[in-house]
Amino acid sequence: MRIEQNKATFKLLHDVTGSGDVELVGKTIREIARPDAVLHVPFPMEESGAEALVKIMLAFVEGYPDIRLDVQDMIGEGDKVVGRTVVTGTNTGPFMGRPATGKAVRYNEIFIMRFVDGQIAEVWGVADTLTQFRQLGIVDV
Repeated sequence: MRIEQNKATFKLLHDVTGSGDVELVGKTIREIARPDAVLHVPFPMEESGAEALVKIMLAFVEGYPDIRLDVQDMIGEGDKVVGRTVVTGTNTGPFMGRPATGKAVRYNEIFIMRFVDGQIAEVWGVADTLTQFRQLGIVDV
């Protein structure tokens, strides 16, 4: 039963971020992530915890107001959920210190989340940022 609840929380994080509702994103993350959550993610920041996760997800909402995070696969075992997600959106807002490009992106990411008492306690993430940056015209390799 706990595994199914953890999977539902994993999906909720992605669905809420895709809603584009800034207030709902912040409120939901503060409810589903522990204040001391540890983040191992490909995003340039030193801090951790639920507030850091809020900042990360809101950076994506700001940069890609039409962002969609479609969870394709989820595997749950013990206190962890692994998910593969396809991210799509149009970069119409500033993102990572860069102005909007107006370009659309589609890339994959895989995240592992560890849960304690039904809340996100630790996150490991791998995103195909090379594909994302190519599509934005930031890199040409």
